[in-house]
Amino acid sequence: MQTYAYGYPRLGRKREYKTLIEGFWQGKVSEAELTAGLEALEEERLAAYRRFVDRFPVGEMSLYDPMLDTALMLGLYPNGGRLEDYFALARGEGALELTKWFNTNYHYLVPEIRMDAGAPPPFRLAWNKPLEAFRKHPEGLPYVIGPYTFVRLSKGYPPEAFGEILRALLPAYGELLRSLRAAGAEAIHVDEPAWALDVPPEHVALIREAYTALGQEAALLVFTYYEAVDFLPSLYDLPLRGIGLDLLHGPGNWEALRRAGFPSDKILIAGLVDGRNIWKTELSRAAAQVEDLRRHTGAEIWISNAGPLYHLPVTTEAEAKLDPALQERIAFATERLKELRLLKALLTGEPDEEARRWNAYTHPVDRWQHPEVQERVRRLSPADFSREAPYEERSRRQRARLNLPLFPTTTIGSFPQTEDLRRARTAFRAGKLPAEEYEALIRERIRYVIQLQEELGLDVLVHGEFERSDMVEFFAERLEGFAITQHGWILSYGTRVYRPPILYGDVRRPVPMTLREITYAQSLTEKPVKGMLTGPVTMLAWSYIREDIPVHEVAFQLALAIQDEVRDLEAAGIRVIQIDEPAFRERAPLKRRDWPAYFDWAVKAFRLASRARPETQIHTHMCYSEFNEIIEYIDALDADVISIEATRSRGEVIQAFERHRYPRQIGPGVYDVHSPAIPTPESMEAIIERAIRVIPPERIWVNPDCGLKTRRWEEVIPSLRHMVAAARRLRERHGAPVPAS
Repeated sequence: MQTYAYGYPRLGRKREYKTLIEGFWQGKVSEAELTAGLEALEEERLAAYRRFVDRFPVGEMSLYDPMLDTALMLGLYPNGGRLEDYFALARGEGALELTKWFNTNYHYLVPEIRMDAGAPPPFRLAWNKPLEAFRKHPEGLPYVIGPYTFVRLSKGYPPEAFGEILRALLPAYGELLRSLRAAGAEAIHVDEPAWALDVPPEHVALIREAYTALGQEAALLVFTYYEAVDFLPSLYDLPLRGIGLDLLHGPGNWEALRRAGFPSDKILIAGLVDGRNIWKTELSRAAAQVEDLRRHTGAEIWISNAGPLYHLPVTTEAEAKLDPALQERIAFATERLKELRLLKALLTGEPDEEARRWNAYTHPVDRWQHPEVQERVRRLSPADFSREAPYEERSRRQRARLNLPLFPTTTIGSFPQTEDLRRARTAFRAGKLPAEEYEALIRERIRYVIQLQEELGLDVLVHGEFERSDMVEFFAERLEGFAITQHGWILSYGTRVYRPPILYGDVRRPVPMTLREITYAQSLTEKPVKGMLTGPVTMLAWSYIREDIPVHEVAFQLALAIQDEVRDLEAAGIRVIQIDEPAFRERAPLKRRDWPAYFDWAVKAFRLASRARPETQIHTHMCYSEFNEIIEYIDALDADVISIEATRSRGEVIQAFERHRYPRQIGPGVYDVHSPAIPTPESMEAIIERAIRVIPPERIWVNPDCGLKTRRWEEVIPSLRHMVAAARRLRERHGAPVPAS
């Protein structure tokens, strides 16, 4: 019995990864210091593996994103070895598109594979990153993203070219694998999570062809996760050393194993410890599952995590301020490694007293439940999931109330959070800054940003969200049923981090959450100021959620709390309310067959939260989603205005609206807020001009593609000035200022 773990966070206990790389960007950290710092951080990661498990991969560390690394390894982009060139692809003016990694909140950079003159690019092994890592740490297994996942998650090629591109990759992969075998690698860790997607039969044939060849080059351990592999038995005769399966989030894997067994000449790597949620594993149940596997196969079984551990914070050891009843029931990445050790002890007959103590804290506490919240959900009827008037009637009332020009301008919500503001928030939370001083600072920033927006000429304003550390955490701090960690940071993309709250009990809103700041901002201007809320699906998706009740009930509890906030904002005279749902597509199941059930409750949750008066204009925002796949569900949300990402995709998201006649208003993002580059008015106009081909001008808004919190004022102000200039030129070109409809 072996234990194997992978995906341990690269962030570090004190976010050293973020500090080092951002310090390099700012010129505060030299290239030598960056390299040395990341090597030290990698040693800490490997030390955690060595402490608890038998086997682990090496080479998982990345300067920004492993998909970008793979693209450079395969020669898809020039790689002169300069960090400036690397980071230009990640965050420069020509940066690659960002999108969600499967149905998680990690974002990856999307490689673009172009068919030049009808042929794939000349792939080659341009950078042998796995070999470099293995030579430094020969006790581990070299880590590689597999060819199928790389091509499936890339863009830019016609679907019919998929097989040709995959075949064109194989020589470079073969050279890579041979070099690792020659260097003494016992086996190679190959990540193929895309096998858990809907894989058509012709792709299954391509996978078999690819791995028939690659399996001859080296001993391969291929890992899939996040869902079941629908074609699992067809992998059994391939020359693979082992297959890693997610047995928590892929019930279909269990069915296949019980029906077809597993070949005795391969290692079955059983993912039994959750890599995505934080509740402790019931070790006795996991041990029983391993015994069940043994009954269905004569294969060697290794026990592992179900999915990479980078979706979890590093350790619970620093979370002493949590309710003890909660802290005793959670496990982060380090504790997941410990669980694998304890599970092995149970299965090998070693002393298991610690495992028994662990099992005692795997069930929720009764006091986390509130019968009145549960009753409110039970009383919901179909009428609770729709607005009081159809869109046409709402639009008429909103036009009269708002009187906006053609191509109205707005932002997504947040403005830069400077270092002094973050220091003040930290001091306030630590009790070192009086509440009145902190609140005065927030009001001063709100005053400034309202004045700035008016000077720039924006039409619908925001209050800047200076009081908010994170769009989910802010609301979680104000809702009962949530807990906030102190050091529970995880990566979202690049060096961007956030702390997922822990949703452990029934959700209640004791008092209004946003009223004070929004109404203060509105008192400073005659222009409409948006109320800014986070939607129920995103609150759920970006939190670690309870598992003792159905997920749709959790969503409806959240939606009712948000609905209460909407009604308070309306009563205070707020005319526009934005309910952000960037995780709407992200939370969707990987299998399309499961979409109807998910989108049924996800749409209902948004509609429940947004059940405003007809004259209140409801906006929603979504970013980095495959909109063309879900446009009918976005339509079903019945929001008056949606704002979406359209810059890194070069406006390609508009294709979704070429196929679906969207009947309401839309703001295709014209300003990439994830890059420090200042866009020109012409680049912004080009995106809107493309949108006008399929969406009438009177239904188009002009806005950035996401919030501005992470940008600097010296980038934001000229960018927004250019955005307003672009909108004015568009008005001149397409007609006199008229109210948006």
